[in-house]
Amino acid sequence: MTLIKSISGIRGTIGGNVGENLTPIDAVKFASAYGTFLKDNLQKDKLTVVIGRDARISGPMIHQLVMQTLVGLGINIIDLGLSTTPTVEVAVPLEKADGGIILTASHNPKQWNALKLLNNKGEFLSGAEGALILEIAESDSFDFADVDSLGTITEITDYMDRHIDEVLNLKLVDVEAVKSKKFKVVVDGVNSSGGIVIPDLLKKMGVEVVELYCEPNGHFPHNPEPLKEHLTDICELVVKEKADFGIVVDPDVDRLAFISNNGEMFGEEYTLVAVADYVLSKTPGNTVSNMSSSRALRDVTEKHNGIYEASAVGEVNVVELMKKNNAIIGGEGNGGIIYPEIHYGRDALVGVALFLTHLAKQDLDVAALRASYPAYYMSKNKIELTPEINVDAILEEMQKIYANEKISTVDGVKIDLADSWVHLRKSNTEPIIRIYTEAPTQTAADDLAQKILKEIESIVK
Repeated sequence: MTLIKSISGIRGTIGGNVGENLTPIDAVKFASAYGTFLKDNLQKDKLTVVIGRDARISGPMIHQLVMQTLVGLGINIIDLGLSTTPTVEVAVPLEKADGGIILTASHNPKQWNALKLLNNKGEFLSGAEGALILEIAESDSFDFADVDSLGTITEITDYMDRHIDEVLNLKLVDVEAVKSKKFKVVVDGVNSSGGIVIPDLLKKMGVEVVELYCEPNGHFPHNPEPLKEHLTDICELVVKEKADFGIVVDPDVDRLAFISNNGEMFGEEYTLVAVADYVLSKTPGNTVSNMSSSRALRDVTEKHNGIYEASAVGEVNVVELMKKNNAIIGGEGNGGIIYPEIHYGRDALVGVALFLTHLAKQDLDVAALRASYPAYYMSKNKIELTPEINVDAILEEMQKIYANEKISTVDGVKIDLADSWVHLRKSNTEPIIRIYTEAPTQTAADDLAQKILKEIESIVK
């Protein structure tokens, strides 16, 4: 059982002991800290916070605890109910709210939940703000409202529809071009809110939808992280249905992966590459992704005469560098599309609409489109952390081993080799070390990963 307190929010497993897991006491404590932070920071008579959740089983319980805690602090709530992370991000500025909370553990399995915290722009809090909230939580310095000053709750149940409308109104989304192609698409919504919003978006774009695991009951039918080893069912169904491609999202709908028409993975890394290729062809400019993302985005950006830069891992870091570089589009190699024309947050709805438009304007099927991009292959591995593992010592030793190569320590250790790279870092969301490698072939990427794993194993011993 685990409770992870980080600048990106509070994430943990449901049940168990207070302070060691995400128990009701912990949910109330950190909701109180967030509300107190907003009151101290904004100094307004009355604050408003938007709240939404994914479909995981613990969602309704955590939802009520968090909402009623903020009401107790005198904060008004706009309750979106079942929603997505990008929908809440869109709603905060549209509702002129002072902040937002998404109750989701994103790609983690069903026993996890989390509080993701937003500012009044609908963007994730900075590292300094997140650290301050953790300090407030530890101090227990909460000042709750008297009975005449309690907050109120206002329900708005159609915000996923409003979000769809915002996406379809984007200049680069061509609904008529998509309708003319009469696409057929299989959708795996992992039995969360993506099972509602993605089919609804597709139908409004004239796409025939085949639904797989689209009942939002929180019983995830497979590991909800959209990786190849978890997606056998949709890969088979795309071929069986003779569909044009498949769409997979995670439980909170900020990550997006495609299945090609031949039943093969389009590649989570190539979601951003394909969408960026389309956007840059219409609006040339710069791009940003994180250090664990494919070199293919760099190649596509340079093809369109733009400048690519890599940030530390974490959406807030990507957004910060995007703003600094006036990036037209950016995101993360885990299938996260950030398109500032709508908002600074990973958004699978935006990714789907732009990808469909891109595909509609091509004379290629999805497999051929994928083959048209630079060929890079990744291997994503992890090491479970145990008490005897000293992450900092491991990273220091790896730097020594590869001292003759180009090394970056902006976020963990990234080692750039001639035709490949490896990135080692401690996860912000799980008790693991992530080991990502990329090379010109899958075998080379896997071999490099195994080499690194053996070197780490040797260091630990």
